[in-house]
Amino acid sequence: MLTQQFPESKHPLVKSLFHHSDSELLTLFQRYPEQGKYFVTIFCRYYPIVYSLIGHSARSPVQADYLFALTWRHIFYEMRGLVLRTEGANEPSSFQSWVINVTALCINQGVVPPVESITYDLKAASPPLWCYVEQALESLPPMLRLIVVMAQTFRWSETRIAAYLQAEGESISPARVRTELQQGYRILEARLPEDIRQIYMSDASEEAEVGEEIKEGELVLSDSI
Repeated sequence: MLTQQFPESKHPLVKSLFHHSDSELLTLFQRYPEQGKYFVTIFCRYYPIVYSLIGHSARSPVQADYLFALTWRHIFYEMRGLVLRTEGANEPSSFQSWVINVTALCINQGVVPPVESITYDLKAASPPLWCYVEQALESLPPMLRLIVVMAQTFRWSETRIAAYLQAEGESISPARVRTELQQGYRILEARLPEDIRQIYMSDASEEAEVGEEIKEGELVLSDSI
């Protein structure tokens, strides 16, 4: 049973796209990768179906939420090259059928960790935001990316991160780690699509750092390294 609602479905940018068909939204998503509103609209259209399917198979609500997010991440990356064909071709004939097939694949083959090791919070971070934060994370320089992941995923202190990097031959102090971490957050925010920032961060305080947004939802996971 669906227990989570997503406020982005009421955002004006998303509501303005509700009249588009699935195929139109898919085309717009592929044609304008620098914009996130098309994927968010697709998510809002199909999250009830996906969550319902996952909810009937997961062992716990926490694992269901985690698998739900993983499924949408898979959908996000697969949509980039998706081609819909007419009935009878090898490719899926409708976007809805494809979404259902991908969900079933993730349910049957997805590896979900034990409840106690899951830090992702669906209520704090919607899957589309997670997808675009990870996309921005992939664009960071390797060292900066590693520092952000160690801080966010493993919750390491600046001192522990510095000690680890020093053991790897890097000359860096905890104070420098703190500076690099804040820089990483600023770059992440700058590399998010503008409409994603409008949809998910417009209500945040102007002084708030994107790092706080990330921490609330534990958006950076260990498999991002």
